[in-house]
Amino acid sequence: MWRTNIKILVFCNFVFVLVLANQRDWNAPNPTVFNIGGVLSSNESEKYFKETIDHLNFDSQYVPKGVTYYHTAILMDPNPIRTALNVCKFLIASKVYAVVVSHPLTGDLSPAAVSYTSGFYHIPVIGISSRDSAFSDKNIHVSFLRTVPPYSHQADVWVDMLKYFNYKKVIFIHSSDTDGRALLGRFQTTSQSLEDDVDIKVQVESVIEFEPGFESFREQLVDMKNAQARVYLMFANKHDAKIIFRDAASLNMTDAGYAWIVTEQALEADNVPEGILGLQLVNATDEKAHIRDSIYVLASALRDMNQTREITEAPKDCDNSGSIWETGKDLFNFIRKQVLLNGETGKVAFDDQGDRINAEYNIVNIQRKKKNKVVVGKHFFNRETNKMHLTVDEKSIIWPGRQSIKPEGFMIPTHLKVLTIEEKPFVYVRKILEPNEGCTAEEIPCPHFNTSGDLTDNLCCKGYCMDLLKELSRKINFTYSLALSPDGQFGNYVIRNHSGSTRKEWTGLIGELVGERADMIVAPLTINPERAEFIEFSKPFKYQGITILEKKPSRSSTLVSFLQPFSNTLWILVMVSVHVVALVLYLLDRFSPFGRFKLANTDGTEEDALNLSSAIWFAWGVLLNSGIGEGTPRSFSARVLGMVWAGFAMIIVASYTANLAAFLVLERPKTKLTGINDARLRNTMENLTCATVKGSAVDMYFKRQVELSNMYRTMEANNYDTAESAINDVKHRKLMAFIWDSSRLEFEAAQDCELVTAGELFGRSGYGIGLQKGSPWSDDVTLAILDFHESGFMESLDNKWILQGNFQQCEQFEKTPNTLGLKNMAGVFILVGAGIVGGIGLIVIEMAYKKHQIKKQKRMELARHAADKWRGAVEKRKSLRTSSAAQRRIKSNGVNEAVTISHVFDKFQRIGQMYGAERTWPGDADIRQRRMDEVGVQPVPRYLPAFTQDVSHLIV
Repeated sequence: MWRTNIKILVFCNFVFVLVLANQRDWNAPNPTVFNIGGVLSSNESEKYFKETIDHLNFDSQYVPKGVTYYHTAILMDPNPIRTALNVCKFLIASKVYAVVVSHPLTGDLSPAAVSYTSGFYHIPVIGISSRDSAFSDKNIHVSFLRTVPPYSHQADVWVDMLKYFNYKKVIFIHSSDTDGRALLGRFQTTSQSLEDDVDIKVQVESVIEFEPGFESFREQLVDMKNAQARVYLMFANKHDAKIIFRDAASLNMTDAGYAWIVTEQALEADNVPEGILGLQLVNATDEKAHIRDSIYVLASALRDMNQTREITEAPKDCDNSGSIWETGKDLFNFIRKQVLLNGETGKVAFDDQGDRINAEYNIVNIQRKKKNKVVVGKHFFNRETNKMHLTVDEKSIIWPGRQSIKPEGFMIPTHLKVLTIEEKPFVYVRKILEPNEGCTAEEIPCPHFNTSGDLTDNLCCKGYCMDLLKELSRKINFTYSLALSPDGQFGNYVIRNHSGSTRKEWTGLIGELVGERADMIVAPLTINPERAEFIEFSKPFKYQGITILEKKPSRSSTLVSFLQPFSNTLWILVMVSVHVVALVLYLLDRFSPFGRFKLANTDGTEEDALNLSSAIWFAWGVLLNSGIGEGTPRSFSARVLGMVWAGFAMIIVASYTANLAAFLVLERPKTKLTGINDARLRNTMENLTCATVKGSAVDMYFKRQVELSNMYRTMEANNYDTAESAINDVKHRKLMAFIWDSSRLEFEAAQDCELVTAGELFGRSGYGIGLQKGSPWSDDVTLAILDFHESGFMESLDNKWILQGNFQQCEQFEKTPNTLGLKNMAGVFILVGAGIVGGIGLIVIEMAYKKHQIKKQKRMELARHAADKWRGAVEKRKSLRTSSAAQRRIKSNGVNEAVTISHVFDKFQRIGQMYGAERTWPGDADIRQRRMDEVGVQPVPRYLPAFTQDVSHLIV
């Protein structure tokens, strides 16, 4: 009876709808009748599909007045061609606005034929059981949506599970098909875009891809066993999973210490090891629930579209192949935007590809004692947070090897590849030259590490970091092989070309660690945000900052350093004053009426007036504070000027002495820069060059600081490849300021007292041990370093390698007064040497001149002697003539001739004996004249020959 009433009610409703439809045709263009098609897997599903649409017409929330939904359903045919033909014959011919498609969970049936046929006309197709990732490709399945998620969406649950269990490194195993690759791609994308702390990002250590249908997986498992990760994520079908589980059990890789997380298909294998975790989609096999959700989502989309868009009639046959239904495109977009909060399968929503999101999963644990599969957690939509949420009952999980405690998820290696870099005083590198020579007990072999992993060169390392590495290895029990950075740099984040595409990657030490070619970096590696994003740091083993190194300004110790107290103008005025005063003294003493005192000396002569040379000598003597023994002024006026000049000389000498001490002894050179805020650094001058190391932490610091951008642009062109070369240029004054880590620069300043650090520390940070992301050694290294700080071990390293006792020596050197050296007073010694050389040169000139004068005097003497002989000859002839005349007169008078002549010569002889037979020289005539005047006797004529007793030859 009740069935008859339902039929009558449905018939009446149908008539009423037709009336309203006819009435609506006059008022609105949109249709009021919508036919929904269905391609279902069974008769039961078909029946439920029809009943659901019938009941939908009575739900005013989804179906407005005047609108009626009808259904047309067919069963899925095993032959896809017949399925496509049936879609055209029964569904499209019925003008369906959308198609709900389902296929059996077992078998090879696929809704692809329905999707292709309907998609050609852009008729939306809603899948309720197909999970292949191929349907997400909208280039092929243009109008396909589904209320079940694709297999690749299990990656989202995997990421949440790894976060929950704190597994940071995994090995990914997947089949080389569309689903496997899609799952890997989604896992990598999701794990790298986590919004939480970067420390929880999951790293895939290796990816194992296999062809479906293989017979052995042992070779790949052996490689996996040698890896560090012990967490395996696997996507495989039932057959492939069975092979993998078989070979893994033979290698004991399903025992304690391992963790397996697999997808739904792998759980169907009959040899699934105990302790494995897997996923199961909630309501995955509840076809009725998905039918209902898909119909109500479609009804919601048609309701919204009917209010805002013009709806045209659906295609009515497959013969018109060129017709594309534009309303179908709009309807697809409206369906994709729908959100069904209270669906039978939970929250129903779609992504841009039309795939179901917010699907719920059960976390399943394989336990043999409890019905094989045990639900230990859920991944569901949380309405309060509006996000998916994972809950796990960890206590109820049985792990591989029947362990109740969660595996660590990794194998801790006991032998590490450690990298370092040459950086004094933290790492000293020495090359072994002799073939039989080895490293000392303090040193560690550290060959260069090349890209192929081979170790080259025979080098030994020692220093601060090497002692720290030795102590770390003893403290936390690991062995290591040490190598130097392959390119000699800490690492820079640069853009590189790879196969036509560009991407940013790290170089140097950081690049080796990020590329997993090394396990640890023990070097003065500064902790900064850029590096911490890609590698993991321990707690700082040394705190430091950034400072500026420069060389102390040198004193102007040139050859003329002793002239520095006075300016050039003052020196010129002093020189001019000396000679002007000397000239005035000479003139005053010469023209003064009281210039001569007529004091008789012991030799009976009087003192002469001051001549010009003596006046100059006097002026210089007074100025240079030397004793003046002679050549002093005699007049009163000249002596007054001399006293004034002496006062002037005293002031000049005292001022010179005081300034000389200030210039050469007391002055201490100060640093040129006051620190990073120095205006000359901020507004870089042409004569001030500053630099740092390319790609270093200091370089990154300047990049981050906006207020230092102007300074950084100038520095960038001057930056060096290594700190060693920059410090060397500072020592040789080729670089004015080097900005670097304070530890290294303080060490250099302690080694060389000519170097000094300027200003306060800035950009404070610390040096840390670099490790790979998720390294199992990070906690142990950090705890060991904290223990080293508490025990005083780090302080002992500071005293041994950085300070080395030289810092106190430099401080003591700064406090002691300066002493003048040869460099300061070299000019004075050169001046004395020049005086000596000048004196010797002058004496040579004087001797040469005197020799020339003597030769000239000898020639004059010879000339005078010849003249005297000529005069004597003339006088003799006159005398002879006179004597002849006298003889004649005597004879005439009777006087003997001989007696007369002898008498004359006797007289001359007496006169010669009285004055002595002196040889005459030029210039003594006036002396003889005075003497003759005093005596009153006439001198002997100069032209007379010397007196002699024998004058017989004069007798004619």
